[in-house]
Amino acid sequence: MKKILCILTVAFLVTDFGLYAQNQNDGQQRRQLGHTNENKFKQLYDEFSTPNMYRTGSGAPGSAYYQQQADYKMDIELDDKNKKITGSETITYTNNSPDVLEFLWVQLDQNRRSKDSKTPLISSDDVKLASSPEEFVGSFLREPFDGGFNITSVKDASGKPLKYTINTTMMRVEMPKNLASGGKFTFSIDWWYNINNHVDGRGRSGYEEFDDGNRAYVIAQFYPRMAVYNDVEGWQNHQFWGRGEFALPFGDFEVNITVPADHILDGTGVLVNRKEVFTSEMMSRYEKAKKSYDKPVIIVSQKEAEAKEKVFSETKKTWKLKAENVRDFGFATSRRFIWDMMAVKIGGKDIMAVSMYPKEGNPLWEDWSTKAVASTLKSYSRMTFDYPYHKAISVHAKNQGMEYPMICWNYGRPNPDGSYSDRVKFGMMSVIIHEVGHNFFPMIVNSDERQWTWMDEGLNTFVQYVAEQDFGEWYPKAIAPAKEYPSRRGPAAKIVPYMSGDQSFIAPIMTNSENIYQFGPNAYAKPATALNILRETVMGRDLFDYSFRTYSKRWMFKHPTPEDFFRTMEDASAVDLDWFWRGWFYTTDYTDIGIGDVKKFVVSKEANKQVKDYAEGRGAKLEDFGPLVFMVEEGTDEYNTMKSNGNILDNATTLKEYLMDNFSVEERKIMKSPKFFYEVTFVKPGGLVMPLIVEYVYKDGTFETVTYPAEIWRKNDLSVKRAIPSEKEIVRIIVDPNQETADIDTTNNSWPLAEQKGQFDKFKEKMKQ
Repeated sequence: MKKILCILTVAFLVTDFGLYAQNQNDGQQRRQLGHTNENKFKQLYDEFSTPNMYRTGSGAPGSAYYQQQADYKMDIELDDKNKKITGSETITYTNNSPDVLEFLWVQLDQNRRSKDSKTPLISSDDVKLASSPEEFVGSFLREPFDGGFNITSVKDASGKPLKYTINTTMMRVEMPKNLASGGKFTFSIDWWYNINNHVDGRGRSGYEEFDDGNRAYVIAQFYPRMAVYNDVEGWQNHQFWGRGEFALPFGDFEVNITVPADHILDGTGVLVNRKEVFTSEMMSRYEKAKKSYDKPVIIVSQKEAEAKEKVFSETKKTWKLKAENVRDFGFATSRRFIWDMMAVKIGGKDIMAVSMYPKEGNPLWEDWSTKAVASTLKSYSRMTFDYPYHKAISVHAKNQGMEYPMICWNYGRPNPDGSYSDRVKFGMMSVIIHEVGHNFFPMIVNSDERQWTWMDEGLNTFVQYVAEQDFGEWYPKAIAPAKEYPSRRGPAAKIVPYMSGDQSFIAPIMTNSENIYQFGPNAYAKPATALNILRETVMGRDLFDYSFRTYSKRWMFKHPTPEDFFRTMEDASAVDLDWFWRGWFYTTDYTDIGIGDVKKFVVSKEANKQVKDYAEGRGAKLEDFGPLVFMVEEGTDEYNTMKSNGNILDNATTLKEYLMDNFSVEERKIMKSPKFFYEVTFVKPGGLVMPLIVEYVYKDGTFETVTYPAEIWRKNDLSVKRAIPSEKEIVRIIVDPNQETADIDTTNNSWPLAEQKGQFDKFKEKMKQ
């Protein structure tokens, strides 16, 4: 039988001997206390809810999954003169849950703007020693705007008044009897409220008033809306304080909206009386737009919009919209709107990409808005599912970005002379991509925004990044002379300033929407970056994209939770990601991985003192271990002694000859021929577990990049070692060479240690650019 060759490095012997010595002393010392499992690779059983018949362990809806339905019929009238909106709505609520419901909860989100709203009282507010006149007046002198709902009646289907209780932004409606599982209840609400100026206070809904007295209205959260009832929360009746957005059930809408006759209007749903509200010229242009795939067609021109600016119609017109299986409804209306459309092919169907904007948006909006809508639908459909609705509308609203089914508000305005910078252009295109993208998250994949902002904003910002890069490929003129779209969020390096900041003002992603510090970085940028890293560095695009599409399709028109997303991504990929979700989503840990030490070894014919001591400590002789190959660190005193004695084997051929007694000639032929042996210690001062990406640069100018899976840290969260045999001499080692892991401190990422430039040197380099 062939003898077994044991190759023992000095490092191994020392480590093992250290443990041996410690164990010998344990009997004489007090034993350490036990501890719970703090390993960062433990499964997320403590954090996750238990799978059940409603939501499975795979992340898919369970066999008993249900969701409620709320159908609306509404008659709305907008009073342009008095800036007031009045509505009468009938709601048919279907209880698809297995539970008996004692009452219903309705959201009154406009009550955040009521005169006695508590929202302004929940935030710390200090006295600013210097502020603009507008800020000063807004803080101390302005009377609160009264924009809350005025509920004038709540009745059942027979017209009998129903008892109701309003608690700030929630209204509890008492039914004559409990609503059984499978039952329906129909009731009506009449209401009105004063419309706010959304430019003054950045409201999600409201109007912008122009110098000529005209207004452009973007109207949403404008009707009492049913709250969600589900297997996770029961009633989601968390108050609306202004930040956590909306949790809404799906339903069908029939909405009649009466506005001044010279207005044009569009909103959620199919316009069912188009021939009544369109002129014959508009109809002709509309038919042309349905066949135009490369260029938007003007439905209402700037010249036509300008002709109506000074003539305020005293008559009215009703626009009728009908939508099926949507979670919400929004609309926009103005006599100043320019209107254009084009078709985009999605999954074999023609979808209308639409833009509405005042002349203040031109020429920027006419050039790029509708094209941005069309490109977004293509990119998001590729990453998720084919866009199911018949249109997507981008409406220009100053300082605004907000989303609703089939329609969204977007900012971006050129200078008065029509010129605009790249910053304004890309800012407009990015917000359009983002808000149109919200049709997918959360308008279709209907997560609970009131609880988890990141589930719509973070996922959407991630796909936005993908869509922005696509946009640069489809419309190269838009980004010329740049080589790629200048995305603000997505790449790992862009999240470093946030993740390296003051921990007192950083919260985990898995934090309720109202309790988040630094809302944008936490709810938008960090989850988007995490998913981008997951796609590009951890899983790879093929596995990630398949899993992401699986999640999107599983939860189309349903209500997913964070666990449903996490579980599906693992279920569809066979990649255990619990360590990733825990680190990125449940903690505020950050990435900091570097190089602690690099040692170079050579093979020797004799053992050094540490090896001899190891054997002696075990009460054994070296020959008891069988044939051994000894290694010694280059540059040490022992190395110098052995080299002078001729006991160093620094030639690969000589090494094979040295081993000939243990291996056959054929076996030696297929052996590698390393000339250099290195031991690299990688350290992880940061708490976040990430793959270890290492670039080895050789003396001949070539290099090799090796990605060690994140699991390399599973047994030692502080440091790991890699023994590296190499045929070429390594002259440089770089951790995370392409900044893929959001490493907050790169000063320890190179060996030899990279020279750190001072602030003055950095300033000089910046000035040269």
